[in-house]
Amino acid sequence: MTTPVLRRVVRRETHSPRSVAFALVVLLGIVLALYVAVELILALASQPSLLVRPMSALQWLAGLPSNAPVAAAVAGGLIAAALGLWLVVLAVSPGRLSKHEVDAGGRVAVIDNGVLASALAQRVSDETGIARDRVTVGVAHRSVDVTVRPGAGIPIDETEVTALAEAEIASLKLARPVRTRVRVERHDEEEKAA
Repeated sequence: MTTPVLRRVVRRETHSPRSVAFALVVLLGIVLALYVAVELILALASQPSLLVRPMSALQWLAGLPSNAPVAAAVAGGLIAAALGLWLVVLAVSPGRLSKHEVDAGGRVAVIDNGVLASALAQRVSDETGIARDRVTVGVAHRSVDVTVRPGAGIPIDETEVTALAEAEIASLKLARPVRTRVRVERHDEEEKAA
């Protein structure tokens, strides 16, 4: 990655825009503004309101601190603060897509986590002789979780599987290092049957 344009392209491919959250908040604001506008128009035309008259709502809101129980006011304030904090965090933090950046000899490629997990599971299956459907791999942004479920009586060395997984990850040349975790699960029923 030598050029800023290439870095920007990779970032766009690996990070999620906040379009859905932004659209949802804007849509909610538009609906609320339209509702207030309709209520104001109905109040000015001396028509009955849809839910509540604007002046009644403002009077209720102004009298809320003295009329509401303290616990309800505190709970409402905490909910509003948590919602506001969540929106601020959502606006500031980058969204991550389930993809990893791979160095491809002077070029950059982006690989999906599902493809990475499939390649890793296939390598572990091929090297250990365990059926492919007995190897489960989960890939996250910072970690890889390999779960092997060998059949009854089949010996499996956890360090060997860890070395295989780490070798496969190293061969892919991921831009950011990931932590590898390997688990070997054996079901008691299978062991008793053997």
